[in-house]
Amino acid sequence: MDVYFRWNRKNSYSIAALSPVVPQASLTKKPHDGIMLYSFSTNQKDSIFEEVENADTDSIFIAGGPHPSGATEETLKYFDYVVIGEGEETLPHLLKTIEAGGDVSKVRGIVYVDQKTGNLVYTGKRDHVDLNSYPCFNPEVLIAPIEISRGCPWRCKYCQTPRLFGNNVRHREIDSIVKCAKHQKDIRFISSNAFAYGSDGIHQRFDKVGRLLQELYRLEEKQIFFGTFPSEVRPEFVTDEVMELVVQYCTNKTINLGAQSGSDRILKEIWRGHTVDDVITAVELCLFHGISPTVDFIFGYPSETEEDQGESLDIIKWICGKGGSVRAHYLTPLPGTPYADVVPSKISREANRVLGRLALKGKLTGSWK
Repeated sequence: MDVYFRWNRKNSYSIAALSPVVPQASLTKKPHDGIMLYSFSTNQKDSIFEEVENADTDSIFIAGGPHPSGATEETLKYFDYVVIGEGEETLPHLLKTIEAGGDVSKVRGIVYVDQKTGNLVYTGKRDHVDLNSYPCFNPEVLIAPIEISRGCPWRCKYCQTPRLFGNNVRHREIDSIVKCAKHQKDIRFISSNAFAYGSDGIHQRFDKVGRLLQELYRLEEKQIFFGTFPSEVRPEFVTDEVMELVVQYCTNKTINLGAQSGSDRILKEIWRGHTVDDVITAVELCLFHGISPTVDFIFGYPSETEEDQGESLDIIKWICGKGGSVRAHYLTPLPGTPYADVVPSKISREANRVLGRLALKGKLTGSWK
């Protein structure tokens, strides 16, 4: 059977990671006869469900990615199979089984509907993969930022990462990273906390960060962007030592910091694991080293009050006044997280006013409504 990845700009990183393990698959922008592979997040689900429901093709539809993994029952109203979590081992096994007419119940890591009983069948958890066993992309198909780490020890209530990839952080070895980087002109990375490379995600290991950047720096005619999009950095990992490494080896003049709130009460409630003082220190260290911080904040936590929002606004105005910038977001309850079913709180008139004014001045981006 012909196999296709349903490509769009927003899922290109996922497809890049899976393309080496499904080399027979082609990229497409619409459904075709054969096996159709989708990967998507919650904000893409409606358009994708509509596309699959209205597809006039003889297709087997397989879904993976953040939303299908967290909302399997909803996804299986439209798809034949859902791959849970990581796909590097599960997806090739499933495709091989389907094409051979085998027993899909033997493929661990999937969910499907039993056609006889109508019940959902979960085939069991598959072990997390070793990143070093798989290239991060196929340069003949798609080139994407290099995934240097996967998993997160923190359990922020709004975040799917530790629920999909586990709490033990796994890292790609330096040799593997350098091999991938040779295909890029601008070297960028995927990690929930770039400055945690080589560590357990809690305790800093900047010796390993330094060795990684040194090896990448030896590549000719390359620019290194570390700790910036599509990665971010936890505030408590920002120190003089790591900032000196960024200044010495990297091209980027910005760092993406995940603050998520200016209220210590909210940070504690969402299990964020750092304080507002950590955010302030990180911003000051970035500026001291000539790096402009871009700081993420989320509004709309279920118990967030106008007072909490006011505390976030105070920090945001301080950051912008110092020369940094802010990305503001409104809480999206994501499936599989502790906040999956919450009702986000409303944004106060004052928050709307302040954020809007900063956006007009070019100090703030994002969508907070």
